[in-house]
Amino acid sequence: MPAPDRKVQPIVVKRIRKVKHGGHHGGAWKIAYADFVTAMMAFFLLMWLLGSTTSGDLQGISEYFRTPLKVALMGGSGSGDSSSVIPGGGTELTRTIGGERRGDVDAPQKKVNLQALRAELRRLEAQRLGRLKAQVEEMINLNPKLSEMRSQIRLDLTSDGLRIQIIDEQNRPMFDLGSAAVKDYMRELLREIGRLLNSVENRVSLSGHTDSAPYGSGARGYSNWELSADRANASRRELVAGGMSESKVLRVVGLGPSLMFDTANPRSPMNRRITIVVLNRDAEARILDGTEIGVSDGTEAGAALSGAGSEAGMRAHIDQPAAQPE
Repeated sequence: MPAPDRKVQPIVVKRIRKVKHGGHHGGAWKIAYADFVTAMMAFFLLMWLLGSTTSGDLQGISEYFRTPLKVALMGGSGSGDSSSVIPGGGTELTRTIGGERRGDVDAPQKKVNLQALRAELRRLEAQRLGRLKAQVEEMINLNPKLSEMRSQIRLDLTSDGLRIQIIDEQNRPMFDLGSAAVKDYMRELLREIGRLLNSVENRVSLSGHTDSAPYGSGARGYSNWELSADRANASRRELVAGGMSESKVLRVVGLGPSLMFDTANPRSPMNRRITIVVLNRDAEARILDGTEIGVSDGTEAGAALSGAGSEAGMRAHIDQPAAQPE
């Protein structure tokens, strides 16, 4: 039992409660801050690049982002060109030339005069056909057999191209009488011409002509129209046999007695002829489009354009067939 004079000391219990601070001192803020700093660095880097880029570079970049597919596929100014990672081709805008940057200089634009270009192409084609004409003349002069037919061959340049006309003579016809059977000397001439025609890329038109003497069975049966067409087709076969490509033939027509070479004498043997026209590009396009004007078979327009108006047959109109004898 304790002594009565001692005081009892109270027992004090101290409890410490631990308080958790929700994320105030965590690391999540560092990630957000890093993203912000990165964005600001990219922004200021962009501002610096824009400030130091020339107007030409800016225009090229703007053009690319406006039409990326067009610039990448077609190329051109501002597309990055051959020295850039962007497909397209051309010269890099930022490349320097001397003391100037490429982007600061306006690229010169080339202008093409289409009319002058077409005129130059026509001139070159006319020269090519002129050389072909000279080759045909040389071929005839060097071949003794063909030289005998020199008076039956007419060569001239028309608005449609090189025209080669082979006409009959009284004692030297090209075909058997009233037939499409080719004479031997005519066959040799056509085959030599066919060989030369392969030296040019131009296509060919053939037409057959007769005089006004009516064929035996008259208009209801086999007439001059059929005969002229058959003779033109027989000539085509001989040209091909001589080496001319079949694909060079654009058309074969029979014109009968409609276009006379000698209008003063409709029954003249000169009216019986085969016309071969080595077509230029314009004439070929007119035929294919169906807009041609026949000026290569002895019309007045053809004579005016080609300057070959000395022969009487050049005065015949295409829409005025020669009068048939009674």
